[in-house]
Amino acid sequence: MSVAKVIEISAASPSSFEDAVRRGIETAAKTVKGIQGAWISEQKIRVTDDAVTEFRVTMRVSFVVKS
Repeated sequence: MSVAKVIEISAASPSSFEDAVRRGIETAAKTVKGIQGAWISEQKIRVTDDAVTEFRVTMRVSFVVKS
């Protein structure tokens, strides 16, 4: 039997949503072991002087706490 936990994290990137996701997972993996997957619950952009300056994602990350 496995037990999983889900946490919500936010991450940002100046270049793309994909990079924001990658950065978020890489940072979470430094302290959370056993990450199994994630799903994106929200995407946002930041606009400054009529230009996109930041891509932001909110995601739910699942990981195994007991197997």
